[in-house]
Amino acid sequence: MFTSVIKDDHSPALLEMRGVEKSFVGVRALRGVDLEVRPGEVHCLLGQNGAGKSTLIKTLAGVHTPDAGEIRWMGETVEISHPQTAISLGISTMYQELDVVDGLTIAENVFLGHEFDRFGFTRRGQLVQETRRLLARLGHGSMSPHAEVGSLSAAEKQIVSMTRALSHDTKLIIMDEPSAVLDSEEVRNLFAVVRELTAQGIAVVYITHRLEEIREIGDRITVLKDGSTVASNLAVADTTTAELIKHMTGRAVQNVFPPAEPIAADAPVLLDVDGLGLDGVFEDVSFSVRAGEIVGLAGLVGSGRSEIIETIYGARKASAGTVSVSGKTLPRGSVSAAVAAGVGLSPEERKSQGLVLGEPIFKNVTLSSFTRFAKGALLDERSERRAAKDQIAALELRPADPERPAATLSGGNQQKILLARWLVHGSTVLLLDEPTRGVDIGARSEIYALIRRLAASGHAIVIVSSEIEEVLGLADSVLVIGDGRVLTTLPASEIDEHGVLDLVMKGVAA
Repeated sequence: MFTSVIKDDHSPALLEMRGVEKSFVGVRALRGVDLEVRPGEVHCLLGQNGAGKSTLIKTLAGVHTPDAGEIRWMGETVEISHPQTAISLGISTMYQELDVVDGLTIAENVFLGHEFDRFGFTRRGQLVQETRRLLARLGHGSMSPHAEVGSLSAAEKQIVSMTRALSHDTKLIIMDEPSAVLDSEEVRNLFAVVRELTAQGIAVVYITHRLEEIREIGDRITVLKDGSTVASNLAVADTTTAELIKHMTGRAVQNVFPPAEPIAADAPVLLDVDGLGLDGVFEDVSFSVRAGEIVGLAGLVGSGRSEIIETIYGARKASAGTVSVSGKTLPRGSVSAAVAAGVGLSPEERKSQGLVLGEPIFKNVTLSSFTRFAKGALLDERSERRAAKDQIAALELRPADPERPAATLSGGNQQKILLARWLVHGSTVLLLDEPTRGVDIGARSEIYALIRRLAASGHAIVIVSSEIEEVLGLADSVLVIGDGRVLTTLPASEIDEHGVLDLVMKGVAA
C-alpha cells in the first residue's frame, strides 16, 4: 500500500519526480517512482538492495534516460539526458565508490574537467584560492588544497567529493551510502558537513542502510520496494523503525538481533589466541572462543580489529604470540595451515578479497575445497554443484541457482556464499569481518539469524563490525580495541555503545 505523509511545510519543491519508469532488456527497474525534495532538507531514500535506488539516482544524474514519467526542477519540466546536464542544473552525485583521482591534489580534483584557464593554461593560483574558500565553506579550511588525494583518509576524500560538488554551484547533492567505510567519529563529522550544507539551502538526498543514521540527520523519507514508491514524504520524527522495516520488506521484523542460545558448560575451546602481536599494529591480544560462542571485536576504524583476525587467519605473520585451534598451535603466517585446521575468513571487502565475481555461485562455494572435489587433475563439477546446492538450500541463498555469476547477487547473498564456502569446507572457526556492510535491513536480519544458527550448531565465531550496536547485539562477549590494544573484555550484556566509545576515546584499559 502506498503511504504519503506531507510535512507541514509550504516551501516549494526543488525537485519533483513523478511516475518515473525505466526498463533494461525487459526488466522493469523503476515502475512509476515518485520523489519530492525541498531546498535545505535531508531527504532519506530507503529500500532493500534491488529496490531501484541506484537506477533512480542514475536517472536523476543523467546516466540513464527514463522511459516514462516527468522530472520537474525548480518548477520547470526538464530532460536530464546527460551527466553534464544534471551538473549544469545544479545536481551533483556522490557515488559509494568515490570518483576522486589519487594522483592529483585536492584542488586539481575539485576542478577536474572545469579548470580555470586562460589561453589554454590553467590558472593554478585561482584554482587553489577557490578550493580553499570552498573547503572553508564546509568547515574544513584546515585541509591544504595542495595535499595529494591519495594520502587522505576515506572521510577526507568524501570532503573532496563534496567540495567538487560545491564548485558546480550545486543545489542538490545525492549521497549514496556515504558512511559505509567511516567510523563513528567520522560519521559525526560527515553529519556536521551535511548540516552545514542544508543551512546554506542545499538539499541532500541521503541513501543509507543504517536506519539509526536517519534519526540523526534526516528530515523526510521516501521508501522504494521492487522499483515502486511504497511510502513518500514520511516525517522522520513521526515514523518508527518498525514501520520503515515493514515498508522496505513488506513484512514486520520483530527482532533484528535474535536471542542468544546458552553456551554449554562443557563446550570445548575451539580458538585460543595468546599474546598475539603484529609489529606497529597491535600487541598482546589474548582471548578464547568456545564452541557455540560469538566473540566481538569493537573499536574504531584503524584500531587494529581487522588486522587481528587477518593475523589469526595467517594472512599476516604475527610478530608475537600464538594461535591455537582445537588445542593445536598454528604456524605463523600460514593461511593454508589455518584453513586445514578449520579456520575460515569472510573478509571486509568481500567483492575484491573474497569472491570471484565472474564465476558461478557453485565455483565460489567450493573455492577452498578443491582437494575434496579433485579427480586426478580434474574437478568433479557434478559433486561441486551438489555440495553447493545443499548449502544454497540450507542458507536460503537467493536466487537458488548455482550457475548464476556471483556478481549478480545482492550483498546479503554474496555474504551467504562466503559462509557456504567454509561450511562446505567443514570449518569450525569463522572469522567475520564486516559481515553486513552494504546489506539492507531485511537481509541483515537473515544474516544475523544465520550467524546465531551457526553458533548454536557448534561453530566458534569472531565478528568485527564498525557498527558497535551490531557487535553488542550479536556477541556473547566483547573485546574493546583501541590503538592496537585490548582495552577491556566484557560480556556483551555488561556494556553499551556509549561505554565502548568512552573507552576508545580515553584509550585507557579498564
